[in-house]
This record gives sequence, C-alpha cells and structure tokens, in this order.
Amino acid sequence: MGVVYVVGAGIEGQEGFSARALGVVRKAQVIYAAERLLNLFADLPARKVALGDHDDIAALVQECDGVTVVLTSGDPLFFSIGRSLLRNIPRQRLEFIPNVSSVQFAFARIKQPWDDAVFISTSGRPMVDVVDRIVANDKAAILTDSEHTPAQIAAELVRRGRDGYTAWLCENLGSASERIVQTDVAGLRNEAAAPLNVVILIKSYDGATTRDPRSFGIADVDLATLKKQMTSEEVRAVVLAKLRLHSDMTLWDVGAGSGSVSIEADYLLPHGRVYAIERNEEYLQFLRNNLNRFNTRNVRVVAGEAPQCLDEVPDPDRVFIGGSGGNLWELLNVVDGRLGADGRVVMTATTLDTLVAATDYFENAGYQVELATVNVAVTNNRTDYRVFEARNPVYVIVAVKEHG
Repeated sequence: MGVVYVVGAGIEGQEGFSARALGVVRKAQVIYAAERLLNLFADLPARKVALGDHDDIAALVQECDGVTVVLTSGDPLFFSIGRSLLRNIPRQRLEFIPNVSSVQFAFARIKQPWDDAVFISTSGRPMVDVVDRIVANDKAAILTDSEHTPAQIAAELVRRGRDGYTAWLCENLGSASERIVQTDVAGLRNEAAAPLNVVILIKSYDGATTRDPRSFGIADVDLATLKKQMTSEEVRAVVLAKLRLHSDMTLWDVGAGSGSVSIEADYLLPHGRVYAIERNEEYLQFLRNNLNRFNTRNVRVVAGEAPQCLDEVPDPDRVFIGGSGGNLWELLNVVDGRLGADGRVVMTATTLDTLVAATDYFENAGYQVELATVNVAVTNNRTDYRVFEARNPVYVIVAVKEHG
C-alpha cells in the first residue's frame, strides 16, 4: 500500500498551489476530490473519483497502491478531512500538504489579524454550543452550515442580548461571485448567505458603556436592576471568597437577579461555566443587559423556576443561592443530589426563618456548616456631615458537602 497525499487546494485555482503540491498531483495515479476540485485537473490522465458529502474517503483509499491524492479545500487538518483520515489510516501512510484556509483568506480580505481568534465549525454542534463559544471570545471565525446559517447564529446572539460584535459575511472567496458584507449582528440576521461562507465576529467596545471584561469589582450603581434586587458589592465580596472558585469549575447562581455574582464569578472562572438561573421575566431583561454590558464570557442564562429548570444544566462544583422562590427545601434536595463531594453551597438570607431552615437542612444532610453575619455601614454623602448609615444585616451560610 502506497502513501496517500492529502493536498489542500488554494482559493485561486491552480495558481493557489505550491510547486510541490502541483508536482504531487501531476504524478497521481488516482485523485479523490469534490467535483469542483477535480475540474481543476481535468487534463491529467489520473483516474478521478468524485466524492459526495457522505462518502467514506478513508475506506476508499485503504487499499490504494501507487501515488494516491486526496484533494480538499485549504488546510486538510483545519476542520477538514485530515482528522477522519488520521483516525482510520496509519500515520506513516499519510502526508499532508496544506494550503491557505478560507478563514485565513477571509481575514486577509477584511484586513484583520487572526492569531487571536477562536475558530468554530458548526458541523455537528447544537446552536447553543456554537453561541457559547462565540460569546466566550472577543474574536471568532465561524464556518457555518445549512442548519446553522449566519442569520440563525445572529438571531440567537440577539436573543441572548450578546450582539456587541462587528460582523463580516465572507462568501465564495476567491471566485467571481465573491461577496464580503460588513454589518452588525442585528444586520446579519437579514443577510441571505451563499452555502460557502465564513462569518467573522469581532467584539465592539464602547468606552462609555462597557467596562474591561477582565477587571474585578463592580459598584452597585453600575448594575441595572429592578428594586435593588442584587447581592450588594460588600456582601458579594464575602460570597465570592466563601465560594472558593477554581478556574474550571461549574457554578450555579440560583436567583441570579441582576447577575452581579455571575458577572464577578465569570472573571474568576476563565475556563469554567456559570449558569445564571432566574425565573422573573422582568429581572431576566436586566440580567441579560448586564451580562452583555460587562462582556461576560462563560455565563449562560437559564430562564425558569428552580429546581424544575435544572434538569438540563450540568452538575455543579459550586452553588450560590441568592433566592429560592419559596422552594427552599425542594431546591436544596436537588442541589444535594447533584453536588459532588467537597462541593460548596453558599447562600445569603435576610430573615431568621430562612437562616434556620437552611441551617437545619444542611446539618441534617451531613454538611459542614459555617455561618457569618455581614453588617455593613456606608457613608451618606448627601448630608452636611459625613455619617455612616447601617444596612440590614445579611446572613451568609456556607455548607461543604463531605465525602459519603
């Protein structure tokens, strides 16, 4: 069995091939490729096999002798056929000759650097995962498909309130029908895209309304909220310290309200995931606006009543409960069943009833329990004399799940 050469085709026909790549193709005894790529070498005597979307190329080339060439677009190891071939054919039988990918070409066309971008193929991914990857990054290049069109991706970004990107739709690159459209995410919803396209999204920052996403500490006045439904900044600092977050943990923020804890936790979990769980429709709008304004990367909103809405949410490493909606024991039962050993629950309460109920539950369930009262007094600058005004105390319950 001979070597299989996997050759990347350039954007601009034969002119896009290196001399070495052309030399290999011209020596080929059999060429496997999509019809449009075979047409580039119609004059060659090699046997040509047109590939369909669902052909098993690895099986086709398994028994080939002589010089065998597989032609594919761009870089064979970039969201392409190379991965499948490596899984099914011994590495020593494969030789890869890459070319410029459509993503590289697109970035060149819009005159933007691409070394700091994340690359996303939508093939085989649910839409929620595609958009999660986008919002976790400042710059993204997306290879779309018929089930995840540019317009559908843009609509999901708008629905989440995560539309702060400049968008480029790059179609049919290098061909006579090449088209590049620069717009915003809202405008991208109205663009009918050709099947061969790359979407590039680059985060837009407005210094007047957007803070640096990697700074820590948010003043309460900077968060949009309804009826001050948030964990205040002083209490929030204690809560985040007690959660003891590590970079790749999963956090449930139950009763997320304005999203203040989720936003701060996002900074502490660069490789983790935060699920901001909120049932109130009015609060949800403020929550989404705050997440967008502060450029959170790894926060997903879960709209619904806890614990019923938690079935599809991954198990947590940490849980913060800022509000239980009157379902405290039912919620704690679900948390207890999903939380792993050494997991932590941090909960705030403003009434003794909630404090006692939560403490009873955790102690009966075998958790290590720590209680703290946060008493905060802040100065009032609206009076002639600077005096401290006391706020209502907040009880902080920390419960650590022991090994069973």
